[in-house]
Amino acid sequence: MRYITATLTIAAALSGFSVAAVAADATNGRQLATEKGCIACHGADGNSPAEIWPKIAGQNAKYLARQLRAFRANDLTAGGRVSSDVVMANSVKDLTDAQIADLAAYFASQQVKTGQADPQLVDFGYQIYRGGDKNRNIPSCMGCHGPTGAGNPASGYPSLAGQWAAYTRSQLQNFKGETRRNDLNRMMRDIASRMYPEEIEAVASYIQGLHD
Repeated sequence: MRYITATLTIAAALSGFSVAAVAADATNGRQLATEKGCIACHGADGNSPAEIWPKIAGQNAKYLARQLRAFRANDLTAGGRVSSDVVMANSVKDLTDAQIADLAAYFASQQVKTGQADPQLVDFGYQIYRGGDKNRNIPSCMGCHGPTGAGNPASGYPSLAGQWAAYTRSQLQNFKGETRRNDLNRMMRDIASRMYPEEIEAVASYIQGLHD
């Protein structure tokens, strides 16, 4: 079997959960993805068939593992993340840390399928993603997520490239409304709170079309 070593110490520090380094088995992760029903929403290769569910193919393993632990915690007040989808909540509640690492390794090994940005929004989205708005203290998205949306695995910042615009928009709205709170030092909540709806719409569309 193919083993991928995933050191989760940094991700644990970012999320507030204590997790030891583990050797992740992507082959077992593929089997778990079927057994736990992950593929029903996210697709067999992590490219979800519907825009309400995130694409997780190619996402860095540290970020994926951190999100799965947050969903498992299911508590907004303790660094967790509460799912509005009962299927997601039931799928992760009994996962062990080793299983989480395996799932993260499998989906991280897949290739994301990118989409297209709305031509009418691409220029405005480009402006927000790459330049932010200094007058309103909105930093550029690429500062953490990179110019092509590849993210920063070492720091635990997620890849965004090709993500469904509808999903990105919903998460920015969740951060803005504080129904999602598992961001490091309130970083995403503070940024999203200053964004206008049209900025969220444009940058989400731009991200959908990003690729290497």
